[in-house]
Formats: sequence, structure tokens, C-alpha cells
Amino acid sequence: MGGSHADRGAPGAGTPTVHISDSAGAAGGGRDAGAAPATTPTGAPTTAPTSAPTTPATTAPARPWNPHPRSVAAIGDSITRGFNACDPYSDCPDASWATGDGGTVDSISARLGDSAHSWNLAVSGAHVADLPGQAREAAAHKPAMVTVLIGANDVCAPDTDAMTSVADFRGSFAATLAYLHSTLPGTQVLVASIPDLEHLWRIGRDNVVERQLWRLGLCPTMLGDATSQSAAAQARRAAVTDRIAAFDTVLAQECARYARCRYDGGAVHRYAFTSGELSRWDWFHPNKAGQAELARILAGVLLSTTTP
Repeated sequence: MGGSHADRGAPGAGTPTVHISDSAGAAGGGRDAGAAPATTPTGAPTTAPTSAPTTPATTAPARPWNPHPRSVAAIGDSITRGFNACDPYSDCPDASWATGDGGTVDSISARLGDSAHSWNLAVSGAHVADLPGQAREAAAHKPAMVTVLIGANDVCAPDTDAMTSVADFRGSFAATLAYLHSTLPGTQVLVASIPDLEHLWRIGRDNVVERQLWRLGLCPTMLGDATSQSAAAQARRAAVTDRIAAFDTVLAQECARYARCRYDGGAVHRYAFTSGELSRWDWFHPNKAGQAELARILAGVLLSTTTP
């Protein structure tokens, strides 16, 4: 879908305003500056009482947020592309949680109304290192909001040593946000947490069909040798879960640096997908029902009057 450029809001708030209260603290009102100090009945001079010092009060910077942006650009990976949601081993952006126009999904852009424009720039198989390039594509459309869902491919590697490091993940994600906020200061960014891949393993490990599909090489760090409870297999899955937690922490921390960025607070990660919400072609990617749940969760974050 294409369309006209959306109006952009004012740039984010600047530095916090500091309010300082000063008290006069003079005693025995109306004395001339050169008058002698007052004395007690014994003749000792009195000291004029002073007000207690006040602590400067700082006002937190405003976090401007528009729950009804006029246009949306989606960046990320195969989840946002709607991979395997409609047909086997193919993208289906019409069923995307972010920009889909299919009635069963009720995507973010669909909820914004017919006048909203959207661009799905996510790429199946993308890693966080690909995000800055996608951000440049998004900036060309001048969207009112950019959505980000990334990270699964950074842990789905041949082995745990090949997973993206936390430092590299932070570097790429931080560069993406910095670029978007410097290039499009009026554009807001909605960031999703990474789905719980260990949960997907738990609900599919006893299903023969699912295990056969996973043997094709889908996310071997988590889904490989799915029935094994060996110490090595458990350590491998735990390493993936720990890395996802670290990535989600990065997403939250980097997003918090910008007034026009909102993280979902871990809502997507906490959602327990059912088998009925996963694609029957890989039992890993969300089908239309799963995409609808993502849309529901993240629309709630978009419309919330408070930061998650």
C-alpha cells in the first residue's frame, strides 16, 4: 500500500524545566538595611529566622504520543511480513499484524481507518543488523509512526555461539532509533518485544508433525532435537531464552531514551500462543489468528494513555 506523506507532530520535548522556590526569610518586617540587629531582653542580638532551603523540583520531560497516527511503516522480520500466514513458505503482508488489510487480522493500520497509509518494509530472515537499512527505506515515506519487531533470527542460529551478541544487537538497534529520530523528529516508534520461543518449543515438542517440520532446520538453537532432555539440550534452550531476555532489555532501554518511542513492556513476549495460532506449515510463525493477537496486543500499547 502506498499513499501521501503523513503530517508530522512537533519535535519531542527538550531538557526538563527546573523550578526553584526562593523564600525571602527576613524577620521583624520593615527594618532598614543599615539598622542595628534586634536584641533579646538580656541584650544579646537575635538572629533573624530563615526559611528552610528548598530542593529544586524537576519536571520530567513530556513523552508526546499520538494514538491515531495517519501513516505507518513497518520494519522487522518474517513475523511482520506475515510469512506462512496465508500460503506455504511465502510472505503474506496482507495478513500482517502491522499493515495488513485482511479483515480477519484487524491490523494496526486497519484500526487507524481507511485514510491511514502503510508500508510494510520488513524482510523475512532479517536480523537486527538489517534494521538500519530498513529504517532508511521507511524514512523515505515520512510515516507518522514506525513499528519494529525484530530479534528472533538473531537467536535462531546453527548453534548458540552464532547468536548475535548483546553488544552487537544494541549497536544496531540504537543506530536505528538514532537515525529515525534525527531524520524524522516528529515520527513516533512502536517497539515490540520478542516472542517467547521456548514456549513455542514446549507446545510443539510432543507433536510428531511439528517435530518433523522443525527438522527442516527451523531455529535449531531452540527447536533442534526437540524431544531431548539432555543437559546439553537444556543448556542450549536456556541460552536462547536468556539471550532473548537480554535483547528485550536492550529494546526497552534504548527506546526509553527517546520521547517518541514506546516499548510494549514485554507484552508480546508474555503472550502464550496456542497451536491454533501458529502456521500449520511450520508451527512457528503466527497464522492469521496469531497475527490478529499480535495486532490486538500492540494496538493496546498504541492506544494506551500510559507507557507500559
